Amino acid sequence: MAGAGRAWRAGALLLPPAWRLRAPGRAFGAAAGRGGGGGRLLLGAAFALGGGAGLCLAVRQRLREHSAAELPSGSLQLTLYQYKTCPFCSKVRAFLDYHGLPYEVVEVNPIMRKEIKFSSYRKVPILLANAGSPLQLNDSSVIISAIKTYLISRRNSLEEIVSFYPPVKTVTEKGKEVMEYENKYWLMLDEKETKRVYPVKEVRVEEMKWRKWADDWLVHLISPNVYRTPKEALASFDYIVREGKFGTLEGLFAKYVGAVAMFFVSKRLKKRHNLRDDVREDLYEAVNEWVKAVGKHRLFMGGNQPNLADLAVYGVLRVMEGLEAFDDMMAHTKIQPWYQRMEEVIEKTGVAI
Repeated sequence: MAGAGRAWRAGALLLPPAWRLRAPGRAFGAAAGRGGGGGRLLLGAAFALGGGAGLCLAVRQRLREHSAAELPSGSLQLTLYQYKTCPFCSKVRAFLDYHGLPYEVVEVNPIMRKEIKFSSYRKVPILLANAGSPLQLNDSSVIISAIKTYLISRRNSLEEIVSFYPPVKTVTEKGKEVMEYENKYWLMLDEKETKRVYPVKEVRVEEMKWRKWADDWLVHLISPNVYRTPKEALASFDYIVREGKFGTLEGLFAKYVGAVAMFFVSKRLKKRHNLRDDVREDLYEAVNEWVKAVGKHRLFMGGNQPNLADLAVYGVLRVMEGLEAFDDMMAHTKIQPWYQRMEEVIEKTGVAI
């Protein structure tokens, strides 16, 4: 995506918005009059945008049914199954691009999802990784932590590293049972490796705190902002349909009916997350909070190079590029210098671990 990162300055509509919704099935069923196939199509469009309860809260699963060629020891073959508009998928791409890791992208049709029929887990992102044996990784934060650990330390196989992030069942405040991961913001390093990557304890604590903040708060501000008005909702879905993997009729239905539905859903999300009447103010406040945390004397939170928190925040914000919400954010916050530095460093190929 070289060059695309600067598209916002030219006013081009190049990169998509994204949203996260805990109960898209109910919201879209109501918007479509619970009309069978129409509801399914809207639900598919919803998932194309990154929606769904715990969209990326995955259950780790070894890939046994998906065959892959054996690779020489130490090599790493990656395939990312994604919706381009999903902020969690964008986080993974930012991480892989920054580290110069080659990977194949498979865009998943949000309606039929045939591309991931090999998997019992039916959400994205899914990363197929082959470092001598095939393995399936789910959950954006687990993917990033596991691959980063593997790049730093080759003492353990990737399969062993993934086992350090066991899935656990948790119950939400509303009594819904979901799957979550233990340790997903930790890198599994020995003492020597930890001191090299995190010279002082506070560096590691800070990185973990802001990675979690990106998942638990920042991502929730995207949908209410990109669907804030009917005009913005239509512009968002126009891009989603053009960049996503939709059939002709699917795309037309998703664009117009989905835009209307998401405009109303965004209002529900605003209430759910206790956002202000003008949701832009919450976005501006969050972004400036991040800039303040980075500080005036560091290029990135990671110092001279981005750390995992930088990549997470950049990956989430990037999905708004080309849209009104993104332009407003650039004009009314102090994030532009940091964001431009992130663009530049990620466009470079390969950064030493």
